[in-house]
Amino acid sequence: MSVPATATLPAPEALEQGSSLGHDAWLRLRKNQLAVFGLVCLAVVAVLCLVGPWLLPYGYEEQKLELGASPPGAMHWLGTDTLGRDLLVRLLYGGRISLGVGLAATFVALTIGVVYGAVAGFFGGKLDAVLMRIVDIMYSLPFPIFVILLMVFFGKNIILLFVAIGAVEWLTMARIVRSQVMAVKRMEFIEAARALGFGKRRIIFRHILPNILGPIIVYTTLTIPAVMLLEAFLSFLGLGVQPPMSSWGVLIKDGAEKMEEFSWLLVFPAALFSLTLFSLNFLGDGLRDALDVRSSKD
Repeated sequence: MSVPATATLPAPEALEQGSSLGHDAWLRLRKNQLAVFGLVCLAVVAVLCLVGPWLLPYGYEEQKLELGASPPGAMHWLGTDTLGRDLLVRLLYGGRISLGVGLAATFVALTIGVVYGAVAGFFGGKLDAVLMRIVDIMYSLPFPIFVILLMVFFGKNIILLFVAIGAVEWLTMARIVRSQVMAVKRMEFIEAARALGFGKRRIIFRHILPNILGPIIVYTTLTIPAVMLLEAFLSFLGLGVQPPMSSWGVLIKDGAEKMEEFSWLLVFPAALFSLTLFSLNFLGDGLRDALDVRSSKD
């Protein structure tokens, strides 16, 4: 009687190596050319705004009244404003303020909105009804009046501007997260987690939220330019960035008032703001597709 041959296992190097969700997402993101373009543009703009003002020989407050509003030239590459201040320096310095306001206020909105919406969507019932009615009431409050009241009680402060904008922008984030959580919590893997005895906190933060990262990140990338526009609106009312500081919103507002005589005062800030907005949208769409855990592995 012959003895069957022993099955041989493949060599370790022949086995397929596993990869993490983050690695797979990065590979999918790299294949999206528009998303990579947006990421590169955002990185370049951020670096220029961070280090650019230190490399240029002009200060953002430095005035040359004899120049007035001069067009782009060899000395001032993007021209000067009506007070003779270098537009490139003010544009880069304003980028620090605008990006800082956008990121800080969005972080506040993201933190509050995700936790609030996840709790409301997961527990449901009376708690969900109460939490969502609070959101509806806050939606009905006029945003300018809310900010004006904050400024009256606490004074004009750029940190307060972060808090004021973030305290309003989280409302939409909470609604988005709530709707996504209500859809995901009925899926089989959540029922399996409950059957295994996992706690509610672990189910929310370890199983539900990772599966709704796509919509959260997409809305986050849309919130940043929306926050920048809100900052410009507040600056127009005199409640935002105060002179001599500048932001892209302030520069666009000032340029719009003088666009018939000095078009470059509007063209350059608007172009940089538009580039940033499109880059955020491209990156957001790419991240949405890359972080979709239900997509097939390439």
